[in-house]
Amino acid sequence: MREKRLSLRSKLYLSLCSIGLVLLISSIISVLEYGRMSSYISDMIADNIESINAAQKLYDDANSYNLAILAVIGDESSSGRPGFDEAAFTSRCDSLRSSAPNSKVAHLADSVQYAYAAYMLTSFELEDVLVSDFIDTRSWYFERLQPRYNRLRGDIDALSNAIYEELADNSETFQGAFYRSIIPGMVAVAVGLLLVLMLLFFLESGYTSPIYKMLSQLRNYRTHGRDYTYTFDGDDQLGELNTSIKELTEENKTLRKRISAMKQSRNSKEI
Repeated sequence: MREKRLSLRSKLYLSLCSIGLVLLISSIISVLEYGRMSSYISDMIADNIESINAAQKLYDDANSYNLAILAVIGDESSSGRPGFDEAAFTSRCDSLRSSAPNSKVAHLADSVQYAYAAYMLTSFELEDVLVSDFIDTRSWYFERLQPRYNRLRGDIDALSNAIYEELADNSETFQGAFYRSIIPGMVAVAVGLLLVLMLLFFLESGYTSPIYKMLSQLRNYRTHGRDYTYTFDGDDQLGELNTSIKELTEENKTLRKRISAMKQSRNSKEI
């Protein structure tokens, strides 16, 4: 039983579909990888920005409270401690700690919490200091409260710097993820170019060159009467075409010989 061979059209379609399939798969991989990494890093960057705003709010609240205490000390008629939203301050510290439990930010958020507790505990002394006849309020503020505030402010600054560092790292990671996502596309382009070169070589060696040689053999047969002797290892329609051309040239050559023999026989009878 004769083995079924791929036709010329099937081979060309198969080659082109292979190139298209490689490019399509790599494009899908690139899009999915970029989308996944972009979503992940974008969420991290958004969390960093939110943490930066929270840290800035901590600084603003602490600074406003400290200035309010200083204003109370400067106003001798005041006798109460200014109000402060301790629940909101603590909530922001907790959110910063929970945003990255195992990172440097979480440890610095703990430091801010400890410094805040020490500062607030000292600020609670304000009412007793104001009514005391033995404690100088300004000395208490600059020698006892202000150092604790400076510690709190320094810890908040360190926390903000750590968040900015994470933001910078995540931005670099996002850039690296972008380059990693285009690698499949670059590989696909390289593979596609390789497949195109292989297809060109296949067409040149398997089809273009044989066709030119077949035409050259036909030209020699028609103009110089040479035998059609071209053969090649083809198992598709082009091979069948070459075999058919060779058979036709042999039949034509045999027919010419018969016609020539008939003419010679007729001429000899007439003589």
